[in-house]
Formats: sequence, C-alpha cells, structure tokens
Amino acid sequence: MPHARGRAEEGAAVIDLLTIFVLAVFVGFEVVSKVSTILHTPLMSGANAIHGVILVGAILITGRAERPLEVVLGLAAVFLATVNVVGGFVVTDRMLEMFKGHRTSKASAEVKSATNGHKGTGR
Repeated sequence: MPHARGRAEEGAAVIDLLTIFVLAVFVGFEVVSKVSTILHTPLMSGANAIHGVILVGAILITGRAERPLEVVLGLAAVFLATVNVVGGFVVTDRMLEMFKGHRTSKASAEVKSATNGHKGTGR
C-alpha cells in the first residue's frame, strides 16, 4: 500500500508543477505584452542576465546527472539556454545599433551643416 501512496503523491506533485508552469506562461505573456517599446531593450538586458543564471543552473544540474536520460535532458537544457542567451544578446546588440545609427546620422548631419556654414564665410 505505501507504494500506491507514493505514486499518488508523485502525480499530485506533477499536477502542481504543471499548474505553476501554465500560470507562469499566462503571467509572463501578460507582463511582456504590456511593455512599451522604449523599455524593450532594458527588459531584454535583464532577461539575458536571468537566462545566464538559468544556463549556470542547467550546467550544475547536468554535472550531477547519473542516468542517461538525465544527462540527455540536461544537455538539451544547456543547449537551449545557451541559444537563448546568445540570441538575446544578438537581438539587444541589433537594437542598440539601431539607436546608434540615428544618433550618428544626426551628429554627422550637424557636422556637415556646421562645416558647410564655415566654408561660406571664407574661413
């Protein structure tokens, strides 16, 4: 009989974890969908820091894996976390380059107009 109780408790734990996961997905979607475009780049940077922690956790857990299935799942977690971190930094870098492009264009236009203005004065 204790063996049946153990399975029931494991089933309840799986249901609890699944419920938490589903709720986290809904809350995460609602939070991210309400973020303004101005805050998107800082939010990505913060998410990259969190994903770095997830990558370290996946590496630590994979290092303690004993069964082949645990190793495979751990390596998959490490791979996906690495892709997530690298992709996040690439996207953030592209976003920051877009802002630099606008500022550089403005600054070069101002320099050109100032230089053209000085040429007309005979200096």
